[in-house]
Amino acid sequence: MPQGIKTLFSEPRPYLRSAWEKAGFTEPTAIQKKAIPEIVQGKDVIAESPTGSGKTLAYILPLLQKIDPEKKHVQTVILASSHELVMQIHQEVQTWAAGSGIGSASLIGGANIKRQLEKLKKRPQIIAGTPGRVQELINKKKLKMHEVRTIVLDEADQLVVTEHEKTIQSIIKSTLIERQLLVFSATISKAVEEAALYMMEEPSIIRVGREETDTPPVEHGYLVVEAREKLEVLRKLIRRKDHIKALAFGNDIGSLTVLAEKLEYKGINAGILHGDSKKQERERTIKAFRSGELDLLLATDVAGRGLDIKDITDIINIDLPGEADQYIHRAGRTGRLGTTGGEVLSLITEQEEKKLKRYSSQLNIPITRKKLYKGTLRSY
Repeated sequence: MPQGIKTLFSEPRPYLRSAWEKAGFTEPTAIQKKAIPEIVQGKDVIAESPTGSGKTLAYILPLLQKIDPEKKHVQTVILASSHELVMQIHQEVQTWAAGSGIGSASLIGGANIKRQLEKLKKRPQIIAGTPGRVQELINKKKLKMHEVRTIVLDEADQLVVTEHEKTIQSIIKSTLIERQLLVFSATISKAVEEAALYMMEEPSIIRVGREETDTPPVEHGYLVVEAREKLEVLRKLIRRKDHIKALAFGNDIGSLTVLAEKLEYKGINAGILHGDSKKQERERTIKAFRSGELDLLLATDVAGRGLDIKDITDIINIDLPGEADQYIHRAGRTGRLGTTGGEVLSLITEQEEKKLKRYSSQLNIPITRKKLYKGTLRSY
């Protein structure tokens, strides 16, 4: 048996052992080593670890180890803010639960509720869902929470916010008082931590820094450009590599839509993702980007959260994010476990340089000024 999984569980379930071998894993990541023993013991946990460091498996593996396949009722509910993240979590659960007899279901807003009710009739043990839809099904008395033993808040900084906070609290209150609460995110602010502590019983607080992870190196840089030049600079950045899979972030839906149209005219295959995108439209765009039909995916922060697409080579900030934490979440879409690294490049005006340098200092990440010369990026 691989020693890697034996360092997590003295007697791992056979299906977990089999999935571990199939995945070709050797050793658990830092967040898995630190969080899994606490979760197995039934403790509440607040865990902060960089994007791409193995956070999802850090809670999925111990929950699958603990779930009783013989009990045909919901035992675990995993909440996430975006459709994409819910679907990715559900896919991971299915992969690692193969052959276990453990059933799972995804419940997302905007999807056909009748189909979701059919899923619930199959009595799954694990639910992954968006807060609004989960709450709606609880209110309809279709999702029974009294036997739920564990609730997970994934990307908690997007859940413990004004928009979702009351819904999250209501979902948690619908369970029995001795339930376990797990809070995971790449960044956990003081406000999120305090809100989580209010709902928890003596939690273990775990923080894993980038230096503790085995994620590949990511280079951070920026170009100082006029606002009107960003379209042409973006075009040149996309054209400079033979193989590129770039994710570009903007702050405004309208501006991104106009940008996508202009790029199309200049021969760049660009897709767009934003909070108002319809479910089928989002799925089509993500599928086209994954397959390589699109060179570039334009996204807002809301739409970009939870995207786990392999081999993203470049992250481009067309607009600077409003906060340093958001910069981290954007950057985390590249340089994930199992890849060769990546590049994060911000297109900024001279007035924004001071703001980016502040982010660099706050995050302790060197961000180097670059220039684009004859299709090549060079340090300034």
